[in-house]
Amino acid sequence: MCLLIAQFGVEPDAPLIVAANRDELLDRPAKVMTILRDANPRILGGRDELAGGTWLAVNEHGLVAGLTNQPSGSGRDPSKRSRGELPLAFAQYETAAEAVRVVTAKLDPAQYNPCWMLVGDRHSMFSIGLSGGGSPEVEQLQPGLHVLENAPLRPASAKAAFVERLVAKAKSNAGQAGSVAALEDVLRDHTPSVPEPRTDATGRVWPPSISAACVHAAGYGTRSAMTVVVPAAGLPIVRAADGRPCEVPLQDFSDLWTASWSAEMAG
Repeated sequence: MCLLIAQFGVEPDAPLIVAANRDELLDRPAKVMTILRDANPRILGGRDELAGGTWLAVNEHGLVAGLTNQPSGSGRDPSKRSRGELPLAFAQYETAAEAVRVVTAKLDPAQYNPCWMLVGDRHSMFSIGLSGGGSPEVEQLQPGLHVLENAPLRPASAKAAFVERLVAKAKSNAGQAGSVAALEDVLRDHTPSVPEPRTDATGRVWPPSISAACVHAAGYGTRSAMTVVVPAAGLPIVRAADGRPCEVPLQDFSDLWTASWSAEMAG
């Protein structure tokens, strides 16, 4: 399970704020933040060291692309291309509108295991569904709060609806600390949105802890957290925690916009 929270078109000084938790097997190797592409445009994000690619990418123009996996009763098909390629494919473009238009026109969902995506920038935001066949399902989203977990954006799942309520409460308590602090508080929250074990559409039974924003389960859970603030002008502010955000503080990685590519790769 993964969680993407996007506040789009709400605050003039920060037209896009994204907060995300990555949930994965605890022993799966990954780098929480790195330079994924050096230039034209420079792209930052985490890197999956097993399959390659990323779960969330942001470029220097302020385009953010993230994904959540669609559960499957038969599990992941290893013969298909890595879903981690997809955020990188969208993040190569200067605007979300151009990225969605160009990439979805040539994208074959059957080549990938199913997933859902959010792609946005200062000016527009889109949800994209890849269900394993046909064409990508694209919807342009209106300003507001959008919460995506390992389920369709609509109708809102129990977890997504619960996270929306957590965000509203956190923002009311944050005061001058602002939306970013509120969203980071939500990423740390362990309260299950579903108090009992649940069975998903594939027949798999999930413990209540899986339905929390910050997941703690045996051998599995929230591996890292990330927030991206896209200001009205200038480079995005990127923060990440290499571990559960309830245990590891988020650190500012915005210096990677100007860091040496060769030094970062060597590190």
